[in-house]
Amino acid sequence: MTKIAITGGIGSGKSYVCERLRKRGVDVYDCDAAAKRLMRNDEGLKERLRQLIGNEVYVDGRLNKAVMAEFLLQSDSNREAINAIVHPAVRRDFIASGSEWMECAILFESGFNTLVDYTICVTAPEQVRIVRIMHRDNLTEEKARQWIARQLPQEEVARRCDAIIINDGVTDLEAQLDKIMKES
Repeated sequence: MTKIAITGGIGSGKSYVCERLRKRGVDVYDCDAAAKRLMRNDEGLKERLRQLIGNEVYVDGRLNKAVMAEFLLQSDSNREAINAIVHPAVRRDFIASGSEWMECAILFESGFNTLVDYTICVTAPEQVRIVRIMHRDNLTEEKARQWIARQLPQEEVARRCDAIIINDGVTDLEAQLDKIMKES
């Protein structure tokens, strides 16, 4: 069974591409959703995050996203410390899921590329990505740019992948998905 990952930078539209795949009957494991679920429900994970960030990372048992985001953006070492806690849990969860497809924004940074046989990068022009992030997350352009800067450059991710999907709102997405489905 071939394992396939969909990746791409924030705002590239990889979740939209995965939604289109789900409409085609493909079960796509969502690493971001799994991480959120695990940070909500896994008591061991919650305790390790409290020890790292402080008790304010959870308010009434719920993840305080603003505190988490602020901590993440402060430094690369903060991001790495959170990843060292969350990534192993998501890795185990993906393996246990039996899914053949994965959506992972930070596929190479997390090392999750080692879990799959074929990688697909979803790309979009930077300004399109910025606008998508601003609208989706109600952020300023500056904050959207900060999030983009925290990830591997889109060109580098695309270079490492086996295939590319252009999700610019102009290029025929369904035709690209048809081709990917035949090739993968």
